[in-house]
Amino acid sequence: MKRDRKPVFALLTSRETSPSVLYGLYDVLYSVGAIFPELTVGEPGEGLLDVRIVAADGAPFRCTGNVVIEPHQSIGDLADPDVVIVCDMFTPIDVPMTGKYPEEIAWLRRVHSGGALICAVCSGALVLAESGLLDGREAAAHWAYEALFRRCYPRVKLRHQTAVCRSSEADNIVTAAAVTAWQDLVLYLIARYCGPNHAATAAKVFLLSHHEDGQLPYAAMPRPVSALDAVIAQSQSWIAGNYGCPNPVSEMVERSGLSQRTFARRFRAATGYSPIEYVQALRIEEAKQMLEATSEPIDDIAMEVGYDDPASFRRLFKRCAGITAAAYRRKFQGASFTNIGL
Repeated sequence: MKRDRKPVFALLTSRETSPSVLYGLYDVLYSVGAIFPELTVGEPGEGLLDVRIVAADGAPFRCTGNVVIEPHQSIGDLADPDVVIVCDMFTPIDVPMTGKYPEEIAWLRRVHSGGALICAVCSGALVLAESGLLDGREAAAHWAYEALFRRCYPRVKLRHQTAVCRSSEADNIVTAAAVTAWQDLVLYLIARYCGPNHAATAAKVFLLSHHEDGQLPYAAMPRPVSALDAVIAQSQSWIAGNYGCPNPVSEMVERSGLSQRTFARRFRAATGYSPIEYVQALRIEEAKQMLEATSEPIDDIAMEVGYDDPASFRRLFKRCAGITAAAYRRKFQGASFTNIGL
């Protein structure tokens, strides 16, 4: 971190950025050191960070939702930030960043080599993956992009279970998962650059909290039907209505007319899952919906989705969802939202 001046935080944005991420980060970081004294003793303090919104050319534009963004400066005019946060930059879950953001990527490589800490939120991690800065490293990103990372960025090890991945912070890379994980990231950054007390006061002012259970409880199973392999597409359509049957993988193989090895190879190529992983994920997704919508006993739900052994189901559920089935029900059952504030 550079001395004799406030640390410079650059929020890199684009037309594909969510305004909630950009302005949420800006509000919290800009207020560090300034707002808490005003709220508690009636006198404003001094901001501790120099926070700047930057974009490729610095010109005003409209981002997601047609919200106006007026960058403070272009990336070419900011040579030595201490921290860069790549805001989310939406792309469909099956579309890589190939060829996009060339100016931003060149700039990220340059400032990273100059010692800047590079962070990313949600799909911003795809920009870092495209830049090569995540090669050979672990990273967090939105759970919906897991298959895209496997297919297009195989050198990146996606930590789909975590809200903030700090395993490469020694190499000046930190990534955050889904959109609201910017809150976890911002508290970490405030603690690192301003001290834990300022992180605590920021959490108090903005009612921020960590995603202590990570990202897995929020993840759902993306399951687009293969458009390139008709045999596998037919298997996906069949299993969607028959996930509770005994020996579903054997049944899919028999229906396909392929050998078991060929079927497994083509299934993984088309879906990103092995056949048994796909069945397990599908069953857990169906169980989640039952937990959310009904009060049916968990052991009965296990039977309905295809597990004769409730203990085995409970272990699998916790591995896939990051929390127990009972905790999942408490967190996501409809009543938990309709009763907010009671």
